Amino acid sequence: MSTEPALMTLTEVARAIAMKQLSSHEVTRALLQRIAQWQPHLNAFMSIEAEAALKAAETADAELARGNVRGPLHGVPLAHKDMYYDAGKVATCGSLIRRDFVPTVTSTALQRLKDAGQVRLGTLHLAEFAYGPTGHNAHYGPVRNPWNVAHITGGSSSGSGSAVAARLTYAALGSDTGGSIRMPAHFCGVTGLKTTVGRVSRAGAMPLSQSLDTVGPLARTAEDCALLLALIAGADPADSTCSHEPLSDYVAATKGSLKGLKVGVPASFYVDDLDSEVARVLDETIAVLKHEGADIVAVELPDQRQLSSASQLVLAAEAAAFHKRWMIERPQDYSAQVLMRLQNGLAVPAITYLEAMRWRGPALAAHNAATAGVDAVIAPASPVPAPTIEESDVGGGPNAPALLQRLTLFTRPVNFLGLPSLTVPSGFTRSGLPVGMQLIGRSFDEATLLTIGAAFQRVTDYHDRIPKLPS
Repeated sequence: MSTEPALMTLTEVARAIAMKQLSSHEVTRALLQRIAQWQPHLNAFMSIEAEAALKAAETADAELARGNVRGPLHGVPLAHKDMYYDAGKVATCGSLIRRDFVPTVTSTALQRLKDAGQVRLGTLHLAEFAYGPTGHNAHYGPVRNPWNVAHITGGSSSGSGSAVAARLTYAALGSDTGGSIRMPAHFCGVTGLKTTVGRVSRAGAMPLSQSLDTVGPLARTAEDCALLLALIAGADPADSTCSHEPLSDYVAATKGSLKGLKVGVPASFYVDDLDSEVARVLDETIAVLKHEGADIVAVELPDQRQLSSASQLVLAAEAAAFHKRWMIERPQDYSAQVLMRLQNGLAVPAITYLEAMRWRGPALAAHNAATAGVDAVIAPASPVPAPTIEESDVGGGPNAPALLQRLTLFTRPVNFLGLPSLTVPSGFTRSGLPVGMQLIGRSFDEATLLTIGAAFQRVTDYHDRIPKLPS
């Protein structure tokens, strides 16, 4: 456990504030000082609300002194992806179109964190309308990877991944529609939880794809993700798609052992054509899990490329439906790349979209049958480490489009099936870039993924490593 406030985990700092070992004010001040150092290098924040955050921290300290504890996050400063509405506060959604948008409602997930006592630091950068896998944003500039600022963070939760990795916030809400939590977790070396569709309310969060969108946390550890999931998960009358499926004790799950758990290794697709260093980290991760008592077995999954294609089709059609009015009235206010992707969605025939949606149930049943004997499947979050900002931009040359497709190749099938997936830092390349592995679970069984992730983190230190401030 670090004694420097900004370098503590969410769980550690929440406990320290609750026990009055640290004040919310000194913790908030420590983060703001670190943000001032790192923000010019990373561009991770959309807004920094230093004065308001310090005032809120003082209020939290006064309440604690009176014995008034709001919840498990009392006085803990956090920032979240700038697509979670907070009534009366601007939510840009990473766009020009909503640059001055002030919502009148607060998202359910954010409200639950506020009710638990969090202090608002500001808002975090993201891809325009959460529609991009890299961290590029033509309007507000790219977010940069704290391990090497020439490289991407992954998107669309780019600011969330970058800020958590650089220890500028203890955790952050992200969203995952095609990999937007798992990509930044993988590229930035943090822990990211894509939840089961319906596990967390999407009310008050900017929509992208109504069938695929999920809300989840990025944090430093699986234990921190469990703490946040316990606070934000559960049914919500404001979101009719939110499940009433019973909740698990997620925090308790992180204390569990790997003994007796079966982890499946795909025989194909997720192990094909990997970057050599990603392949090495996968082998090393499997070896650790086996050493800690997990039973490693091979699994033959159904055709994942079909799932990936279906996910892209559904996302394109649903995103275009949401953006149709703006595409007609304000096309000039989109970046060229995002507008092109949205316009492509207008070309998806209704019959094709409906066929993809009808196939979703049988595809999930086939996946469940193929993985019936395992508790989770392990796979790389992406076939490659973080590419550079230059080579992955729209002007990055003839290979840029293929590279963008490859980045999310291993995340899209999970979105189509609606399954949970936890990405954990699992190693580094020889050049110092993080590599993450994703654990793919059963519907609504985030608890088992958190058990595996926490057990892995108890015997490895990848999640504890901290990037150095660029000179």
